[in-house]
Amino acid sequence: MSHALVLLGHADPKSLNAALARAYTDAFRAAGGTATLVTLSDLRFDPVLRHGHGAGQALEPDLLALRRAFESAHHVAWFFPTYWASPPAVVRGVVDRLFLPNWAFRYGSGPLPEGLMRGRSARMVTTMDSPALWYAFSHNRAIHGAFVSGTLRFVGFAPIRTRTIYGVRTLSQASRERWVGSMAELARVDCAKAPAQLLPAPAAL
Repeated sequence: MSHALVLLGHADPKSLNAALARAYTDAFRAAGGTATLVTLSDLRFDPVLRHGHGAGQALEPDLLALRRAFESAHHVAWFFPTYWASPPAVVRGVVDRLFLPNWAFRYGSGPLPEGLMRGRSARMVTTMDSPALWYAFSHNRAIHGAFVSGTLRFVGFAPIRTRTIYGVRTLSQASRERWVGSMAELARVDCAKAPAQLLPAPAAL
């Protein structure tokens, strides 16, 4: 049975992102998997990596629990709005604090790292007010480069599937409901294609 960790990066429970994440979580369960939905803004932790990777920084209890949730997940789905062509601060804070050397990745003798999240698939669903062409040509698909490739793929997630919802500011209520309804198919695909067996968890820090 595939287990999904669903991470919501929007604090407003009435937001489109929250509705999308809930619909996806319910549909993943309906497809035969299990799923845990975590609202990142509910976690209590310092989002600032105080010393970079040069010194240790103890993980707060909520981050320790989230780390265990990553380790037990076959699939991780991220839901967040795009702010300033990047994920919200709470998403970056979780990445900065959790995706640490020797847990999320490690360097060996070569120039490229080994991603320690390998064996897990991922999904990113992001919303933005920008139209698709503006995002592609003015922002160079910044989220897809920095977060999908530079973050998730860097630490070993594969495959990574994405869905981007453009022009949210002008979406009608009917369009919003259609987008929420479309999460069922994404969840069915992800549940069916999630890795069947986890690789060993990364070494504890």
